[in-house]
Amino acid sequence: MVRTPLTPEERERGERLGRLLREARGGRSMADVAADAGISAETLRKIETGRAPTPAFFTVAALARALGLSMDELAGACAPVAV
Repeated sequence: MVRTPLTPEERERGERLGRLLREARGGRSMADVAADAGISAETLRKIETGRAPTPAFFTVAALARALGLSMDELAGACAPVAV
């Protein structure tokens, strides 16, 4: 399967998601949050740094739960920026 290249907007949205998750994580370690979400620390690292800009829905939902965020908060923070 060949993946379609991401648009600049999709990459930017992934970077916004990563920033939000990093900020919400605060002083908690990446390993602790990843374990609470049931994902690997490497997956969380990739999401936070924007190297995985389109994580699976259930991964995002698990991270939101582990960080005490609502899906509405995440969706709002990652919505396209109005020009």
